[in-house]
Amino acid sequence: MSEHRATIRWSRGDQVFSDNRYSRAHEWRFDGGLSVPGSPSPHVVPPPMSSPEAVDPEEAFVAALSSCHMLWFLDLARQRGLVVERYEDEAVGFMARKAAGRYWIERVELNPRIDWQGDAPDAAALAALHEEAHARCFIANSVTSEVVTNLPG
Repeated sequence: MSEHRATIRWSRGDQVFSDNRYSRAHEWRFDGGLSVPGSPSPHVVPPPMSSPEAVDPEEAFVAALSSCHMLWFLDLARQRGLVVERYEDEAVGFMARKAAGRYWIERVELNPRIDWQGDAPDAAALAALHEEAHARCFIANSVTSEVVTNLPG
């Protein structure tokens, strides 16, 4: 199968490390040359030790699930002769505490809004497309978090 790589870089610079007030801002670098600023969530590590402008791992997790679902959805719609004009998802991940006191992303809600060329599929066909997209998504198949697709209406 294929490999997927990312390089994560952080350096202390001239910051004091032992006082726990060092910046956690870092860089994600991908094989295509894209560099993305990364940071812990400001909900977990307050600024200035985090960078609210950067992508945090929890946001990236939610985005990866949403993106994977969308890519499968688009392909499945195409296979059925449907034409999608626009797809937008305002996905949300919800943190919770496990029994052992550790946090995890317990649930991710996908909230896709889709514009179609011509008639949209009926509610049952749309739900079936989303269900199959979820079943085929590599990321969804790799996690134990609940992933729910909220359909409009």
